Amino acid sequence: MMIGEINQSNLYLLLPSKVSWLAGMIQKHKHISLVDAIKEVYKSDLYKQMEQEDTKMWNLGPVDLYNELTSQD
Repeated sequence: MMIGEINQSNLYLLLPSKVSWLAGMIQKHKHISLVDAIKEVYKSDLYKQMEQEDTKMWNLGPVDLYNELTSQD
């Protein structure tokens, strides 16, 4: 089965799983609640970049995204 092309109008379908991965990693490494970790992801510059299809940040795996997020702190 062929998956359609990712574009700005359907990118939102990928973001919840990316946020979930990131929040879990943040929760573990910072010893904070999951809710606080989720809030941290959503208010980050990284999330703003992930929302834009042309940055291709949404294409990165969880470890790369986490490293990017922690380098922005």
